[in-house]
Amino acid sequence: MYIAANPKIGELKAKLFRGFSDPSRLSILEALRDGSLTVNEIVQVTGLTQSNVSNHLGCLRDCGLVKAKQQGRFAYYELSDPRVEQLLCLADELLVHVAKGIYVCTRYNAREG
Repeated sequence: MYIAANPKIGELKAKLFRGFSDPSRLSILEALRDGSLTVNEIVQVTGLTQSNVSNHLGCLRDCGLVKAKQQGRFAYYELSDPRVEQLLCLADELLVHVAKGIYVCTRYNAREG
């Protein structure tokens, strides 16, 4: 049986992908692909505000996509599982082939929730 046939699994999978769908959260995940970073380092890499980064890190941590390790005064954030990075790589590979279609697609609205 295909797992997506279960409506609850489909809803859960859609919720997982919402973690990747916000541009700010996605830029944080992309920044963490190369390894652990502090909030300040993420701010520098992404150009997001400190409060925005902290808010989205909380969401990503609660969802299990990132984890934090305390080292002295600083918390270092990293991807929680190597499969998060693999999923980002797969998205990069897929985008090479479908970027034009996604770019011109009028059915995807950036403000959809």
